[in-house]
Amino acid sequence: MSSSRDDFGIAIRSALLQRGAKQKFSLFFVFCLSVLIFFLDIYPNKFMDVSRSLLNDVVYRISTISSSPLNLGSNIVRNTKKHIFIYKENKLLKSELEKLKSKEYKIEFLTTENKNLRETLDAVSDNVNISIVAKVLIDKKSLFLKSVILNKGANSKIKKGMPVVEGNYFVGRVVEVNYLSSRVLLLNDLNSRISVVIQETGAQAILTGTGSDKPSLEYLPEAYEGKEGNLVFTSGKDGMFSAGLAIGKTVIDNEQLNVKLFSDSSQLSFVSIILNSKIESNNF
Repeated sequence: MSSSRDDFGIAIRSALLQRGAKQKFSLFFVFCLSVLIFFLDIYPNKFMDVSRSLLNDVVYRISTISSSPLNLGSNIVRNTKKHIFIYKENKLLKSELEKLKSKEYKIEFLTTENKNLRETLDAVSDNVNISIVAKVLIDKKSLFLKSVILNKGANSKIKKGMPVVEGNYFVGRVVEVNYLSSRVLLLNDLNSRISVVIQETGAQAILTGTGSDKPSLEYLPEAYEGKEGNLVFTSGKDGMFSAGLAIGKTVIDNEQLNVKLFSDSSQLSFVSIILNSKIESNNF
């Protein structure tokens, strides 16, 4: 019984201390209530036991309710800190993910570039000519003027007039040489003119750039009947470079015999410059 009284007194003090005595109860009321409980505890009976039990439940509930705001506040603080931590961690993870994506894109670019370079090197290895591989740095093109800048120049023994190929296809010739770079005039440039030979017929002609992807054939033999699908090669008769470099196939547009180039000049990435071509410095 003494233990029960002590527990009851502890519960009362806990409830009053957590809520504050001045907020709900006066000191006098607390004193009177304590005295009443003391006398009730001295003279136990069934009614008093039930009353004491109910009173204990009420006090315990009040104690729980009074402590709820404190628990709620601590939970809010704890959850807020947890949320801030998760937010910072998520932001850091997003940053790391973006870095990984950037590295992945760079790897894909290098893979593609390496593939193009391998294809160029494989094509060069099949060619008996001595060649050097160069990378296209700038594509200088306008409506009719088509040329590219390469990352190789006089330091790599490049000279004006040397032919330039992509794989096994002729794309143009070197027209300007610097120490570390050079410029290539493409076949579809308005100023481009080279001597060519047409397969099957063996007809000689001059391939003239028009600014489009289909240079025209000029100075054909008289009464020459052109047809589509004939292969066109460099003839080598102009003395600038070797014969037999593939250029494209003949097509007919508006009764004009043109050549559809094998190489797409707008997609050049790596090219090869043939170093052992027969050229003369006074040709350009």
